[in-house]
Formats: sequence, structure tokens, C-alpha cells
Amino acid sequence: MDRLTSMAVFTKVVATGSFSKAGRELGLSPAGVSNHIRALEEWLGAQLIHRTTRRLSLTEAGEALHERCARILEEVEGAEAATGALQEAPRGRLKISAPITFGMRHLAPVIADYLLAYPGVAVDVALNDRKVDLLEEGFDVAVRIGELPDSSLAARRVATSRSVLCASPAYVERHGAPGEPAELERHECLEYAYRATPGQWRFSGPDGEEVSVRIRGRLTSTNGELLRVAALRGLGISVAPTFIVGEDLVAGRLVPLMPRYAPAELGVHAVYPQGRHLPAKVRSFIDFLVSHFGQEPAWDAWARGGAAAPAHAARAGRAGRAGRQKERRR
Repeated sequence: MDRLTSMAVFTKVVATGSFSKAGRELGLSPAGVSNHIRALEEWLGAQLIHRTTRRLSLTEAGEALHERCARILEEVEGAEAATGALQEAPRGRLKISAPITFGMRHLAPVIADYLLAYPGVAVDVALNDRKVDLLEEGFDVAVRIGELPDSSLAARRVATSRSVLCASPAYVERHGAPGEPAELERHECLEYAYRATPGQWRFSGPDGEEVSVRIRGRLTSTNGELLRVAALRGLGISVAPTFIVGEDLVAGRLVPLMPRYAPAELGVHAVYPQGRHLPAKVRSFIDFLVSHFGQEPAWDAWARGGAAAPAHAARAGRAGRAGRQKERRR
């Protein structure tokens, strides 16, 4: 048998933990998979896998071989990619992970356009606000928003999204608009559960200094769209990314607050497993994202409108002062 193919079968068995699953992914029967493993064991003169009815485990020889096989196969794949990169058209199945709201609002049309542009690629999309394990779960690329933790993954910034402190005009009319971060402690705040600093919001002040404040509120969620709906209904103040609330700011359904204090910008990144040669389907998709979103994404149109944001902020400030005056009269 071809030893390189047998190595590939062996690494797939280790990755899936099953002869039958490896066979299904490779288009082989369980007997075919067994034949490849047996051929390797006969060639090396050592048992590679302990196999029981419940699970598979590697022998010491199997562990040593698996480490080397992974490097050999990566080198072979890299050589193939390097020699065929100039003429290779993207093809195969591309597995993508993305956050739910961003995926529905902004990624869906990009993926549709990508499929039209690259008929040789099939796409599987999983929308989930948790951070998936790309290697463990077999994803080719993930769209992630916010700070990236240190990891073995490679990343490319594809866009930027501002964050904005905002509330509905009705909320501001009832409760007033905070002028300083410390005033947020007296307000109902809508909290995103996956924030890096739970229960705390951070801002960049007028002189560039970092200001943090503890916040409270009755609603916490892992999904930004749910918090947007709550803000529109006047349930509280939100620090929201503009890719979620940009249209609401333009329409005046939400108004920006505390214009002198800015929440941190959010980076929109494509992350993918490191490798010397990026598969054409992954490279082309990331390039497609960058070209689509560009330097100034559409969701920040409210800020480019110039007078729109200050006007909303001024109305919020007037409503806030009026609200506080009503409280004093009572």
C-alpha cells in the first residue's frame, strides 16, 4: 500500500477516535481503514493502536508515529499548495464559524456573494456566540469580534466596529442621560455576558485616560441582538457594537450618550489554523471579507453622518436635564 496514504488514514483515525468515522470522512470502508493501519504496523514492526469496544488509544509507538506523520503530511500538503497556488481555483468544503448576530446581519450576504463568485466551493456555516475550538471541531475559519486571546491560531483583521453607549429616547426621557461614567451606577445597564470584564464598563476619557465603572442591571445575555431589543424597548443603557445598532442610531431609535467618553473599538478578525500554505478556499474567503467590508464598514455610517451623532447626543442631553429637573420638582 501507499505509505503516505496509510499515514493519512492513521492520522484521521487518531483525529476522529474511530475507524468507522475515519472511513466515512475518507470514503473508505472500516475494513479498508484497518488494512492501512495493519500495513503500517507490519512495516514498522510495532502495534500502533489499542482497540477496545469502547475507545481507541495509542501505544507509545503510535504516539511517536502520529507526531511525525502530522509533520510529514503538512509538508506534503504545503508542497502541493506551493506548486499549485498560482493556478489553483478555490474548491472543496469550507467550514465557517461566526457569532449569531454578526452572521445574520452582515456575514450572510457576503457568503451568498462568495458562493456565486466561487462555484467550486461548498460552505458549512455554524452561527454560535461561544468561541469554538477550530482544531477540535474541524473549522477552517472563524469570524471573531473583540480582543483575541493568545493562541496557536493565525488571525487577520477584516474590519473594525465602534462601540457606543446608547439608550432609547424613551429611557432618557424617563431617567435622564448620564454625563459622566460614575453616573452609570445609578442607571439600569444591559450587560453582555461574554464581555472580558463582567460587571464593568471601560471608556477612554477626553484626555485619553482609561475610566472604568461598575454597572448593575436586571438583564444579562450572551446575545447582542437580544440586548438591542431591550434597549429599543427602553429597558436600559447598553454598550453596543455599531454593527448591531448602527441603523438604529441613524434612525434615532437609539441615541448615543456621554460623547466625551468612548468605549473601545472592536476588531473583526478572521482566525484560522496556522500553516505554511493557506488553502485557496480559506485565503479567498478571507480576502473576500476584507474587500467587502473595506476601511469604513457600512455599520458606522451614523458616525460619518457628521451632524447626526451630535444632534442625537444633544437631544439626549436636553432630555436628561429635563428628566432630572422633573425629579427635583417632585
